[in-house]
Formats: sequence, C-alpha cells, structure tokens
Amino acid sequence: MKQSRYTEEQIIGILQEQEAGPPVAELRRKHGMGDATFYRWKSKYGGIEVGEAKRLRTLEAENAQQESGYFRTRCPALRRSGLRRSCLSRIIAST
Repeated sequence: MKQSRYTEEQIIGILQEQEAGPPVAELRRKHGMGDATFYRWKSKYGGIEVGEAKRLRTLEAENAQQESGYFRTRCPALRRSGLRRSCLSRIIAST
C-alpha cells in the first residue's frame, strides 16, 4: 500500500480547517490533493479528534494481529500455499 504524504493528525487538521469555513476547492489547492482524496478522508476521519484517530489506528493494528493469529492456528497448511482469504471465509461461513 502506498505511504500517505499526510499523517492522520494532519488530515484531521485539514478537515477541521474546512469546517471553519473556506471552500473545499481552496483547501484542495492549498494542500495539493484531489476531490476524491478529500472526500475519502472526510468519510473516514470526519468528526473525530486526534486522540480518537490514534485509538482507531491501534484498534486496526490489534484486529490485524488477531486475524493473523487466528489464521495461523486454524489453517497452518493453507497458510503456506497462500490461500488465506479463502480459508478464512470457509471458517467464518462454517461457524
């Protein structure tokens, strides 16, 4: 996945700046981003504070770690063959 130019804290700052009044087009030019980027950020980070974004990041990391641990214990043979998603979908469907 491509590394973002902006940290989550910077993204939230840009969104809060937009809430203060300037038009979206002006902010996009100022920060050098496209329409899709701005509205994707707004859908993900709109209305949250910096502390909440940090908590979101830690929760996402914990979930990824738990998924990989669950996968290792339930599908060791399939893990080597690279069939992770199909294995997980079968396990989830069977429970």
